[in-house]
Amino acid sequence: MVKKALKLKKSPPLSISTQFKEAKSYLKESISYFYVVIILFILSVLFGYFYAIHLTFLDNFLKQLIEKTQGLNPLEMIFFILQNNIQSTLYGLILGILLGIPTVLNIIMNGAVLGYVLNKVISLEGYSIIWRLFPHGIFEIPAVFIALGLGLKLGATIFSKKADKPKELKRRFYNSINVFLMIVIPLLIIAAIIEALLIFYLG
Repeated sequence: MVKKALKLKKSPPLSISTQFKEAKSYLKESISYFYVVIILFILSVLFGYFYAIHLTFLDNFLKQLIEKTQGLNPLEMIFFILQNNIQSTLYGLILGILLGIPTVLNIIMNGAVLGYVLNKVISLEGYSIIWRLFPHGIFEIPAVFIALGLGLKLGATIFSKKADKPKELKRRFYNSINVFLMIVIPLLIIAAIIEALLIFYLG
């Protein structure tokens, strides 16, 4: 009877520290995908910067984005930035399951927009403006690279050498969400706070 009760007893939930260790382990396992994201992103930024003259259609998008932030106080700005960043990175991760195609498009689009914006602000204020991007960029950019890299890995499951691909996809999905919760979101929170304060106090 005791043995039967022990068998029916549920295993205790994973602790935060255990989940964090699992997240770090999965990051190491996935590092090659992060390199792919970094290369694609850098190429996209360069394209957006040097071919900005062909991307003027982005002005309307940027104008609408600026209008949405008009009149926001620091706390509202933090939540606005955080919501946008979480939504973008989560979509880039989860939609990677579609052979990684949406994730690649996400990388290219974000890189091109950043390159275009850099071209505009540098032409107006010089290269010193880059230092204003650095404080939050050191948290936000790694978070984006991690999320999109995991999205690529999800899409690459079909090419995995594992015999049971559905099981492998489930494993990758679980670990990707765990990394998103344990590492990506905390980085995005820090980045949003820094970015909002910089926008509010430095203009």
